Amino acid sequence: MIGTPWPTIRAVLSEIAREAGLRFGDRAVVVAADGVLTYEELDRHADALAASLAQRGVTVGDRVALLLPSGGDWVVAAVAVSRLGAVFAGISPTLSVPERSTLIKLLRPRLTLTDPDLIDGLPLRSEIATLQPGSRSIELPSIELPSIELPSSDFLKNRAAATAENDAEAVICFTSGTTGQPKAAVFCNSQLRAIQSIDLGPHADQVWGGGSPMLASTQFAHVGMSTKLPWYLRMGNTLHVMARWRADEALRLVAQHRISTLGVVAPQLALMLRSPLMDSLDLSCVTAIIAGGAASPPALVREARRRFAAGYSIRYSSTESGGVGIATAFDEPAEDDVQTVGMARPGVEVRIADSEDQQLPVGEVGELQLRSAAVMQRYWNDEKATERSLTKDRWLRTGDLAHMDSAGRVMLAGRQSEMYIRGGYNVFPAEVEAALLEHPSVEAAAVVPYPDEILGELGLAMICVSQQQRPPTLEELREHGSQLIAKYKLPDLVVIAEALPLTPAQKLDRSAAKALAIELLEA
Repeated sequence: MIGTPWPTIRAVLSEIAREAGLRFGDRAVVVAADGVLTYEELDRHADALAASLAQRGVTVGDRVALLLPSGGDWVVAAVAVSRLGAVFAGISPTLSVPERSTLIKLLRPRLTLTDPDLIDGLPLRSEIATLQPGSRSIELPSIELPSIELPSSDFLKNRAAATAENDAEAVICFTSGTTGQPKAAVFCNSQLRAIQSIDLGPHADQVWGGGSPMLASTQFAHVGMSTKLPWYLRMGNTLHVMARWRADEALRLVAQHRISTLGVVAPQLALMLRSPLMDSLDLSCVTAIIAGGAASPPALVREARRRFAAGYSIRYSSTESGGVGIATAFDEPAEDDVQTVGMARPGVEVRIADSEDQQLPVGEVGELQLRSAAVMQRYWNDEKATERSLTKDRWLRTGDLAHMDSAGRVMLAGRQSEMYIRGGYNVFPAEVEAALLEHPSVEAAAVVPYPDEILGELGLAMICVSQQQRPPTLEELREHGSQLIAKYKLPDLVVIAEALPLTPAQKLDRSAAKALAIELLEA
């Protein structure tokens, strides 16, 4: 290419990566198994990879799948795709081969960028290019290809003008699929800017620097990385990535690099608190814990605050909301924190609605709905699913049941699809699980329905316990829980498991949990 500056385009990620390369130079942006990548190298390698992608026919508006391990190659690829005005979609390598194939078929990308070890099982006749780990580049076919001009400034400006009304699409994030077939949420550049403003404040576009080391706790394909990468680069953060997340290694990295903000999902935090390294490492650097992606049990919040001596903010969001939504304050009183997922963050609206999308009075249970400029544009190639998820005035139907108090604090009651009916009474598993987790011997819990000829459905609790030799009995659990919730909600059956099944995003896999709980019961 290169020798001439890349044309300036409206793609948020491309623009920020260019400026970050100039500002932060040899500072590491990613430290991972595929090597250390600096900000200057990111900008330079993204230019080179973008030229190679253009030679493979990738152009403005095309979709490119990134089936790559989290690390420097992934970030270079995302910026390179953005630099062409194309759309990148991360696919987690932790998914099974059939799951990865399903997402590729759903996306129908112009090209899939992948690690050589991840090719098996990809759909036949799909266009594939491989990146050798740490190479930051693809090998072009040995046959001579015609010279392909990179997009010109005029072309890209015209494209920007033509799409000014709806903005250009930039990122696709797949939902976790815990309650059904995964869907592909589309985010435009305007949504990336909105996410940045919600996370950094209204003057986010003027912020440069001030970042710090970060522990990457999720796959880069997750919405928490794919849509927030622009502002991570703007801050000059350094992302430390583990080939496989393990509590002991995570704690070592926190202590070694003096990581001040711990971004985790609740199951990861529970494993860290269980590690013997908690008492031997100097973790005084941690001043704030941000926990999202899964419920934070009250006992976990209390223990984490005590042992880390840090503030704890519970975050509620979803893929479709752009990873932003509701939060508790770091210094919120503990007695409030354990009851609520917080209030709407600045720039986000929240309401509790009935089946007709009408707002319900304070205290009534209904569907939690969010609205902000960060909410996805649509689902890719699924108009009906988009209409089911977004109202005409762009409120996002989350599928979660909740109620709100007069101060605007939101209390979750479970998912609509998870509710079961016991003897004519509606029971929401999340509420029962929260009560079970208050028992001092229970470390994790999942409640699922079990068929019954008399009551219709019974509550079957699957729990993980701290003392395998002396687990709590069903009677003990019911006695303890009766002080917190109505007796009809308490579990009728209980089984003990070594661990609960989780999705790659570390959320409870309810379908797998139900199958495992019934298998343990009937064994």
